[in-house]
Amino acid sequence: MSADGSWKITINTPMGPQEVNATITTNGDTFTGKTEGRMGSQEITGKVAGDTLTWSADITSPMPMTLQFEAKVEGDKMSGNVKLGAFGNAPMSGVRV
Repeated sequence: MSADGSWKITINTPMGPQEVNATITTNGDTFTGKTEGRMGSQEITGKVAGDTLTWSADITSPMPMTLQFEAKVEGDKMSGNVKLGAFGNAPMSGVRV
């Protein structure tokens, strides 16, 4: 499994779908990358375990919280879950672009 490349990720939040573009570069059991969306851009780092990526991102809008991502990569698609701080979970999906 290689998650390297550019991805278009959609998070289905209670406030509607949020789209983020991400670039990912794996290195063994870790990865680095960058996300860009309506809320700005952010450098990310995370872990790789088989076909699963995990990482977190701190946001300030619409309110400060830490988002925790877990995504399974299958070919040119990813699917998973985002923990929205104290606001529960939101499904996420992505496609390689």
